[in-house]
Amino acid sequence: MGKLKAILTIPELRTKLMITFLFLAVYRVGYCIPLPFVDQRLMNRNVGQGGPLGDILGFVSLFSGGDLSNATLFGLGIMPYISASIIFQLLAAVYPPLEKLQKEGEAGRKKINNYTRIATVFICFFQAFMYVQFIMQPANRGGQGFALADYNTGFYWMTMVVLMTTGTMFLMWMGEQIDEYGIGNGISLIIMGGIVARIPAATASLLFENGRLKESIFTLGGGSTQDISFEKLVVLMLLFIAVVVAVIAITKGQRRIPTQSAKHIRGRRVFGGTRQFLPLRVNQAGVMPVIFASSLLVLPYFMFNALAGATEWGWMVALKDAFERQGWTYSVLFILMIYVFCYFWTAIIFNPKDMANNLKDYGSFIPGYRPGKRTAEYLEKVMMRITYVGAAFLAVIAVIPTLITNTMDVRQEVASFYGGTGLLIVVSVALDLVQKINSHLVMRNYPGLTED
Repeated sequence: MGKLKAILTIPELRTKLMITFLFLAVYRVGYCIPLPFVDQRLMNRNVGQGGPLGDILGFVSLFSGGDLSNATLFGLGIMPYISASIIFQLLAAVYPPLEKLQKEGEAGRKKINNYTRIATVFICFFQAFMYVQFIMQPANRGGQGFALADYNTGFYWMTMVVLMTTGTMFLMWMGEQIDEYGIGNGISLIIMGGIVARIPAATASLLFENGRLKESIFTLGGGSTQDISFEKLVVLMLLFIAVVVAVIAITKGQRRIPTQSAKHIRGRRVFGGTRQFLPLRVNQAGVMPVIFASSLLVLPYFMFNALAGATEWGWMVALKDAFERQGWTYSVLFILMIYVFCYFWTAIIFNPKDMANNLKDYGSFIPGYRPGKRTAEYLEKVMMRITYVGAAFLAVIAVIPTLITNTMDVRQEVASFYGGTGLLIVVSVALDLVQKINSHLVMRNYPGLTED
């Protein structure tokens, strides 16, 4: 209570927290506003209550802060903006004009942000159109047939596309306002808010049936398929605790490389010569490799689903089922893509040559390695090794929901929250938020949240 009182005592921190909570509350309101011209009851009955299609759409929504299982104003979430940001980050590494803008400081960053916003609009239009076409087209044309009678024309489609695009742009604006006036990363907090808001419903579906507590919870062995038993509940609780502890350990884990500054003699006094550490994060890429891999592996399902319906080839149906059920084929591809994107993303954000030059400019060096090229080669070698460990950790966390679903007959919507990428995102964002609150407290000589 004392630390909470200290947080509320600081006017600036209190204002930032209130602004952040206000924008997140607005996000939750828009999250529940349905799109017009859609038969929401029919869609909820066919998609919202589960099934293969519902699991796929819910899995995509997990990383976007939206809700594709229900046609809502914020259905696309913030993923189009994230996609545009990633595109420009990758282009800045290979396209010289963007690389030059990136080095111009604040002015260059604003220009790149403007380009990102423009690209977000085009991505939104494309994704919204594909989604609206998918849910509004009749079943005999490859769609789902969720359109209300007399509202399945081009004008109503474009109205829905514009509304979904507007919702995503509004989410993007709210994320930027949280960055500027609130506390924490606005985009990450929106994604975290979407994940946390799904946990009560997932818990209710796990423990309750028709408004009553499931009797199988109090028996060993449970009941029918996807029934929760006492031992399953204990395993899920232990798994939840283990994943949280592992995520915190790996997220905060570092490989400390010893460095030493050169000695400077001025008159009779000696400066420098101190030993310090250069911290390299074990999980340098964060959750981005998992988001990349998950987003790309969703595309084969829709592609094979459309081709299987059009051709009825047996091998095409088998491929569709492999990605739909998320079996061993899906899991192996998922792990391989996580490793690829881990090394790819780390190579973009970590530049050993620049780090070696910075050490040299500040008069520091790594004992046993000459400044410059030898130091850069050593840093790259160390980063390659610890990235392998970080990628292995992400791969294990990412496949836990699939293992739970296949071995314990637990629904995918439940498994994805109690061990997996959703929990990884929530814990990572929460740690970042606590760190920023700590910085405000320490600046004003208050004890931090993690201090006794």
